[in-house]
Amino acid sequence: MIDYSFDILIIGGGAAGLRASIAAAEHSKDLRIGIISKVYPMRSHTVAAEGGAAAALRDDDNFDLHALDTIKGSDYLADQDVVEMFVQEAPKEVIQLDHWGCPWSRDEDGKLSVRAFGGMSVKRTHLASDKTGFHLLHTLFQTSLQYPNISRYDEWFVTSLVVDNNKINGVIALELHTGQLKFIATKSLILATGGAGRIFAVTSNGAINTGSGMALAYRAGAPLKDMEFIQFHPTGLPNIGTLITEGARGEGGYLVNKDNERFLSRYIPNKMELGPRDIISRSIITELEQGRGFGDVKTGYVHLDLRHLGKKLMEERLPFVLELSRTYLAIDPLKEPIPVRPTAHYTMGGVHTNIDTETPIEGLYACGEAACVSLNGANRLGSNSLTECLVFGAKSGQVSAIYAESQKDGKQSDEKLAQSQIKSTEDFFKSLEHGTESVPMIQRSLRKAMDQNCGVFRKEDSLQEALSTINELKERYTKVKIVDSSRTFNVEILDTLELGAMLEIAEAVVESAIQRKESRGAHVRRDYPNRNDEEFLSHSLAHFSNKGPEIEYLPVTLTKWKPEERKY
Repeated sequence: MIDYSFDILIIGGGAAGLRASIAAAEHSKDLRIGIISKVYPMRSHTVAAEGGAAAALRDDDNFDLHALDTIKGSDYLADQDVVEMFVQEAPKEVIQLDHWGCPWSRDEDGKLSVRAFGGMSVKRTHLASDKTGFHLLHTLFQTSLQYPNISRYDEWFVTSLVVDNNKINGVIALELHTGQLKFIATKSLILATGGAGRIFAVTSNGAINTGSGMALAYRAGAPLKDMEFIQFHPTGLPNIGTLITEGARGEGGYLVNKDNERFLSRYIPNKMELGPRDIISRSIITELEQGRGFGDVKTGYVHLDLRHLGKKLMEERLPFVLELSRTYLAIDPLKEPIPVRPTAHYTMGGVHTNIDTETPIEGLYACGEAACVSLNGANRLGSNSLTECLVFGAKSGQVSAIYAESQKDGKQSDEKLAQSQIKSTEDFFKSLEHGTESVPMIQRSLRKAMDQNCGVFRKEDSLQEALSTINELKERYTKVKIVDSSRTFNVEILDTLELGAMLEIAEAVVESAIQRKESRGAHVRRDYPNRNDEEFLSHSLAHFSNKGPEIEYLPVTLTKWKPEERKY
């Protein structure tokens, strides 16, 4: 009954998953390592990251400075032991990528180039033009190919985790080109499945970022941590959400309102365009609310002006911004400003792990955006995320390898459990032939509810409205129907499975937001406008139940930085 068997199985072929596979393969050539991904690795969302990867490598920088920037950016919700480990490991990972062939941009003296990024006190964001994620992902992918003990299963979708007595035994996965369900046994499992931005309608995230990996762990008994904290990037394209990199502001771009005023002087005069993302996003929405933007609050925008940067700098440092603007907006940034507004961008929360990427389920690890370790707290600083994938991808590969070596092969009872889960999933597929509800219509309603009620600004009544809509949509989901009866690359089945995950993740986001009655980082309650350290200097943990998420709290780990008012 076991179709495939591994020592380590990694779900997700992006930067975090590939880095984990390399670390595990370097640990031992005898380990059998599998990477299972619903897309070919080069189509993973890492490829969309433009700006760069943060690491303290310059003489004007140090670990404590990077740590303090990260902790302050997090509105003091980051676990400080995690941050300290991260900043110390980050330079090693950037240098390792250089040795593996990543084409980092360089200064004339040969040093790796850096650019300014929001919330950073010095220039520490290392770049590969404005296609850093693209080059980083290619470097990791080509490096992984040299290890014969790494096997890949592209275009497979994991439907459930096989967990017995709180210990991972394997996964049930749908082979998309045959439509068959398979049991893949494994001694250890790493989730590296990315974020959940697609629960919103306007998002910078690709179509694959549905939170499906988070939902796998959530259903299996691992809590989701800090899900209320969704980052809205200030410079998305109106209505479609496609991102104009923060690197554009890092290189000197201006944000201006309809009066051609650099309005951030009202909100963060000491940082201006280099402020953290949460504050700039709120500033843009406030400008729109007060009539100083272009258009209304729901669809309006401000301008990102890059004209003064000049052709030479733009072509060398921001070529993709030129390409994207000309292709999708018919705008030449050398001659006219770019319309921008906040777009759902990054999931600060994720599967709860400790500093070693271990979840509460034995043998299950998580890294990258799918995980919440917690490095980012209530607000991630731009360019920490690519380095996070490297640092914690490497860590999960190392610790999962050590764990796998300590385990014996699976028991016969694992196969019975797997057979039961396969039968349950097949029964669900059959039920889809007789439903009445439309998956796209439920998707649309969910995304509309999240955009309108769980955005940059929040309050009790709108959050409750979102929760009521989600509960209604969950009921409708039990009656969904698909038309395609084939099993070969059945996109309807895939969309249906992902919609189930999206509903659960959105519910965890909204319920966590309702219960956090304060404003902190990216979570801003207009009915609770102040940060409340006395009650909420804590991580939220959402536990799965059939009645909805059950929320409890976990103290934030503090080392040497005491929480103080967050000023820039």
